[in-house]
Formats: sequence, structure tokens, C-alpha cells
Amino acid sequence: MTPLERESAAEKLLTNMQFLVDQYAAGKVACYLSQQDEPPTHAFVDWATREGIAVLVPSAREDGLMDWVLYEAGDELIQDPLGIDIPDNETYGPLVLSQVDLIFVPAASVASDGMRLGWGRGYFDRALGALQNEAPTYAVLYDHEVVDDVPREVHDQPVKGAVTPERMISFALSS
Repeated sequence: MTPLERESAAEKLLTNMQFLVDQYAAGKVACYLSQQDEPPTHAFVDWATREGIAVLVPSAREDGLMDWVLYEAGDELIQDPLGIDIPDNETYGPLVLSQVDLIFVPAASVASDGMRLGWGRGYFDRALGALQNEAPTYAVLYDHEVVDDVPREVHDQPVKGAVTPERMISFALSS
């Protein structure tokens, strides 16, 4: 994508993520802080905190689980054990994810049935697999990353939806 295409996509993605927060009346969300080539989430996280929405961002642990860190505007960023930026703020254990109203997760791609292909470390699959009655979970993607099918393994967890710059998709998941 060209820089202009990325800028346009970022604005549309922010609008769609805001719509989902409104749709679910979310007062507490979990959302990753995007890295360089991922669809951008920083503007969303900043917007949500300005709106008074509690935002938790993931922090990888060396045991393969994730803690969740409260994000607040102006937080200094430090790095978790994987070298990913996280706020230097209060940290909560993995179970706090069951208390959020909406979850945004990264993905390399998502299949038309909701199966998410991650980056191969399994952190989000473990986090989502441990939840019961979890909040709606949306993969944040560019439109071309929604595909017909993805490779899958028994531990892989599907998402309930995908949000892209051009659309919001809900998947009918089988139980």
C-alpha cells in the first residue's frame, strides 16, 4: 500500500472501530498497539481514552500468556519481553480480559468463517481460548487480508468479526 492509501485506510479504520465501540456500548476495551506494518490502532486507543473508555493493551509474558496493561494518554512506553511497546502503567493478569466489553486483536489474515491466522506465537489464541462468555472479538485488518481460508491448527481460535477500513464483518460461528 502506498503512504496515501495507508493514510486513507487509517482514517476509515478508526471510524469503523469507533462505530463498533458505540454498537456494543463498550466502556472497557482490549486493543493491541499496532506495530509498523499492521493496520494502525494508536489513533483509536488515543480516541477511546479521550472518550473515557478504559483501554487495556496486551503485554506478553515469558510463560506464553498475556497480561493486560491499562493505557492512558501520555503514558511512557516501555517494551514487554517480546520487544513490543506497552504503557508503563498498572498491569493486570490474564483473567481481566473477561471483564472487557469489546476485544480488538491483530491478525495476518482472517478466513471467511472467522478463523484467524496470527503471527505464530499463539498468545492471542491462548488468551481467547481461556475465556468463557468473552466479549465480541474483532480482528483488525486491511481489506485484502480477509481471505477464503487460512491454515489452522487445533488450538487456533476464531474471531466473531473483522474490522477493516471498508467494512465490518460478523462471522456466524459454530459452537
